[in-house]
This record gives sequence, structure tokens and C-alpha cells, in this order.
Amino acid sequence: MLYLEEFTPGQRFKSREYELTEESIIEFASAYDPQFFHLNDDQAQNSLFEGLSASGWHVGAVTMRLLTECLPVATGIIGGGVDLRWLTPTRPGDRLQVDVEVAEVTASRSKPDRGTIKVLVNTRNQNQVVRQTFTTRLVVFRRGAIPKA
Repeated sequence: MLYLEEFTPGQRFKSREYELTEESIIEFASAYDPQFFHLNDDQAQNSLFEGLSASGWHVGAVTMRLLTECLPVATGIIGGGVDLRWLTPTRPGDRLQVDVEVAEVTASRSKPDRGTIKVLVNTRNQNQVVRQTFTTRLVVFRRGAIPKA
């Protein structure tokens, strides 16, 4: 597990793969994003997506799961906002994988126990097609600092 002083620009991390099934896409959409192009392949054929596609929020949730597994922030992943883009539809059978690059490491001027890292995150399928990107700044504590709950 890494603390602020152990991150450097250019560091890269890669997750395991996570497969989205038709059933999981429909289940997630039924609960959180019940739109026809996420619920029914036949109806989705006549949509912008031309077939069943996962909700972007589903892709985001899977990305977060994979990010927590592959980005070793010692005090947890604490975001401060995100620039999120869904570039191409995620389909049943897509095996998603997250690639993370540390772009910047910045020590806080007002709080010496912490700083931020800016990370660039790409979620790709098994064919290396980028399905989602996001950029965020994460709060990361220095070694020896104990964040207050």
C-alpha cells in the first residue's frame, strides 16, 4: 500500500478483467437506470446504441470496483470530483479492465499530512477498445498520518 510520497508521475497500475453479462446489465439497469436500451436487446436495436448496452453508471461502478483493487492507496480512494466520459457502448460479454496512470502528485500547502494525486483512468474491453475514461484528483495521506474519521 502506498502513501503520498510513494506516488510518482508516470506510475501505472492495471486491474484484473471483469465480465459484464446480459443478465448483469439488465439487473443493474432495472434497479438504477431503467431505460429500454439497457433493458431489452430487441428494443435497443432501434436506439442510438443499436443493441443492448450497459448503463454508463454500471460501467462506472465496475470501474470503481476494479480501481479499488488495483490502485494501492494506503488510506483508501477518496475522490474530489471527476471528469467522466463514456466513449463507446459497453456490451454483454465485454471483459472490462482498468488502466490507471498517475499524472501529478501535489503536496497540500495548508495540510501537511496529505496531498493529492491526479489519475487518468481508462476502462477498456478485451479488444482494447476504450469504453470509459475519467480523470480525478484523489486525496492521499503521507506515511504516518492518521486520517480522522
